[in-house]
Amino acid sequence: MSEASQSLPSLVAVLRTIEPIAVAVSGGIDSLTLATIAHRHVAGAHMFHAVSPAVPSEATARVERLAGQENWTLRIVDAGEFADPDYRRNPLNRCFFCKTNLYGAIAHHTAATIVSGANVDDLGEYRPGLDAAREHGVRHPYLEAGVGKRAVRQLARDIGLGDLSELPAAPCLSSRVETGIAIRPEVLRSIHAAETFIAAAMPVATVRCRVRAGGIVVELDERSLAALNDALETAFRRHIGELFAGLLDEPPLRFAAYRNGSAFLRPTA
Repeated sequence: MSEASQSLPSLVAVLRTIEPIAVAVSGGIDSLTLATIAHRHVAGAHMFHAVSPAVPSEATARVERLAGQENWTLRIVDAGEFADPDYRRNPLNRCFFCKTNLYGAIAHHTAATIVSGANVDDLGEYRPGLDAAREHGVRHPYLEAGVGKRAVRQLARDIGLGDLSELPAAPCLSSRVETGIAIRPEVLRSIHAAETFIAAAMPVATVRCRVRAGGIVVELDERSLAALNDALETAFRRHIGELFAGLLDEPPLRFAAYRNGSAFLRPTA
C-alpha cells in the first residue's frame, strides 16, 4: 500500500472532525487535492477561490474547471489584499497580510471552519501565512494527518486527478518581487506576461521573472538555461523590455538558474 493510500483514511478522519468545511483553494495541487477529497468524503464542504492581480488566470481557470468536473460548491471571492497598504509595501511578512485578507474574506461568506492545503514540507520554510491562519482558527488537515508533498501528489494520482498530480509549484506572482519593493498590479501583469511568453517560446520546466532592486532576473531550470541561445535571448530581452516599459526605469535584464524563493530577502542575524 502506498504512503498516500495509508494517508487517505487519516486525512478523511481529520476532515470529518471539522465539518462543515470551507476549503481555501489556490489552484495548486495541494489545495485542489484537498478540495476534491473533502467534497467526496465530507458533507457540506464548500470551496473558496480568491481572484487577485497576484493570482495567474490559469490558476482560476484550473479551479473552475475541476469544480465543474467534480460538481463542487465554489465561490469566487476578492480577498482585497491590494487595498491593504501593509501588503502592498511587501515586507518580510507580506504573506501574513495576504492570508489575513484571504481568510477574512472567506469568513465574511461562511461560518464553516476554513481549511488550507499546507502540508508537512511547508513547515521547513518561513511561512508567516501560518500565523495569519492561527489567528483565524484555520486548520491544516494535511499537517494533522502527517501528509507531505510527495504523498499529496500520490493522493492526486490515486483519486484520478491525472496530469494535475504533476502540476509544478506556482507561488503567487507577488513572490517574484523582491522584499521591500512595493507590489503593483501592473508589474505583476508584466511578470506573468513575460513568463507566459518564455514558456510558449521554449520548453521550460521552470521559469520565474523576478523584479529585483538591481533589475529584472529571468530564472530558468538548468536544462532550459543551458538551451538558451542568442536568438531566444534577444527575443526575450526585446519582449520583456516592452512589457516593462514605463513601469521600471530601463531595468537591466539577466538570466540565471532558478532558485526557490530568491526574491525573498531573509533577515540577517
